[in-house]
Amino acid sequence: MRSHCALYVDVGYLLAASATRVTGTSLRSGVVVSYPDLVARLVAAAEEASGMPLLRVHWYDSGRRSGGAPDGAQEAIGMLPRVKLRLGRISPQGEQKGVDLRIGLDLAAHGRNRVVDVIYLVSGDDDLCEAVEEAQNHGVQVVLMAVPDRAGKPHAVSKHLIREADDLIVLDGSVVDDTVHVRQLQPEEAPVGSAAAAGAEGGTVVPLPGPRSSEAAATASAGSEPRPTPAMLAGQRPVARAADATGGSARPGSAASRPIWSSSSDGAGSRQTASTSASELELIDEVCRGVISAWSVTASADDRRRMLAERPYIPNDLDRALLLDLSARLGVYDVDEHLRYLLRDHFWEVLGSRPS
Repeated sequence: MRSHCALYVDVGYLLAASATRVTGTSLRSGVVVSYPDLVARLVAAAEEASGMPLLRVHWYDSGRRSGGAPDGAQEAIGMLPRVKLRLGRISPQGEQKGVDLRIGLDLAAHGRNRVVDVIYLVSGDDDLCEAVEEAQNHGVQVVLMAVPDRAGKPHAVSKHLIREADDLIVLDGSVVDDTVHVRQLQPEEAPVGSAAAAGAEGGTVVPLPGPRSSEAAATASAGSEPRPTPAMLAGQRPVARAADATGGSARPGSAASRPIWSSSSDGAGSRQTASTSASELELIDEVCRGVISAWSVTASADDRRRMLAERPYIPNDLDRALLLDLSARLGVYDVDEHLRYLLRDHFWEVLGSRPS
């Protein structure tokens, strides 16, 4: 029997990691993707790494229509040769459901039936560790295929998942750079009142802003939106002075103890305190501005007004992008609760300070 490899693609991871490499934020709406080219490049990478022909691509995503049905773009992907759509669904709250379970069940079943010899898994999800181990127990190799960040390192892959997998390979950066691009709008296509429309003149294409370099920040015009310093951010909320080991006041420049509110099981708020460093505040500010800039490219003035009216609810795709981006910047898999509070709070501060 001829040996084959297979490719399992967690689309949520693939697009979030690719968007981060291209735009600086994981918001999927900030990029446009040439799916036929991207799939072809992934297949070529798997076949080259394994030396085996590919049996099939399993494409795991949430169906964008009611009940988990595919939308037009997903149907087109499913029509590509050797691509099998494996769709979960989106809950009424906008959360992805059933995708991780489908990946896990397929890993276990295909491993048990020895459908292929090597499975290339494009994902970084810690929840897949047990399914990877189950497939390995039946003699199948599971190799992680990671999207590179701008430094060429694997983006947002769980350490536990790396430990369980047989190997980790990092895709060549050109796989993403040649197939995933910054979403751009011509002025006549930009929503009325959007940031893209306001900044475009004379038919110039408006690119999606990415993280600004220190040089770019230093040369920004004096009339641009001011960027708050960590001290300004800290001054916008009540701060309890932290005592040092001798019982005195906190030293200048030391991390402040912040009062944080979180929801308890009975719906009441519980008061917590947590230390937040200046560097963490800087990262929170960068993440919020990056996500809002990406969202603003396609958002109209009415979209902005509706979002502000629904405060404090943050749409699921934006909230997920905020958490993923901060997690990647901090180099941690889970963001602490007090940082989540500060992140979401500062999101509204930045959004409210932007011109309509």
